[in-house]
Amino acid sequence: MIAFVSGPVAALAPDTAVVEVGGIGMAVQCTPNTLSGLRVGQQARLATSLVVREDSLTLYGFADDDERQTFELLQTASGVGPRLAQAMLAVHTPDALRRAFASSDEKALTAVPGIGKKGAQKLLLELKDRLGEPVGSSATAAVSTPAAGWRDQLHAALVGLGYATREADEAVTAVAPQAEAVAAEGGTPQVGQLLRAALQTLNRAR
Repeated sequence: MIAFVSGPVAALAPDTAVVEVGGIGMAVQCTPNTLSGLRVGQQARLATSLVVREDSLTLYGFADDDERQTFELLQTASGVGPRLAQAMLAVHTPDALRRAFASSDEKALTAVPGIGKKGAQKLLLELKDRLGEPVGSSATAAVSTPAAGWRDQLHAALVGLGYATREADEAVTAVAPQAEAVAAEGGTPQVGQLLRAALQTLNRAR
């Protein structure tokens, strides 16, 4: 198993980071929140999980070991593959997921693309006691991103999760006041938080 990769970031895409390790470019599938904290040319260290299929080897990357462990635990539920587990972590932090399962919060799960009401009920039954108790704060640190780039990063993240360009445009517009309010106070909009707000907007629009 490849537990982590460490090295300079060679390239970034909406759902992938390429990290140079010993002269080899390792393509790592990441959530938008993890990607938003990476910069081309800068050093990065990502906890990883290798998913083996008959026709592929896919490396998934995470900001820390808690995210990776949660990713792997989510896949112990029937019907949950790596893509859906990654989508769940794109919408919720590990601790937010623990709270959702501990409190049987069906609404929190249906905010994830690909999970409907019945699917959420099934997941709550299967995973309620597997993720552990909430620790009281997010295990993933909030990632600050430049104010000027949040729109493009958020739009790319939504398209990467499977939303149409029009839907992504509408979601970005919907959360713009939230981002602008942060910027007006001298802060920097955080793509991870904006992504969660955007996905909630899209879920309500269905």
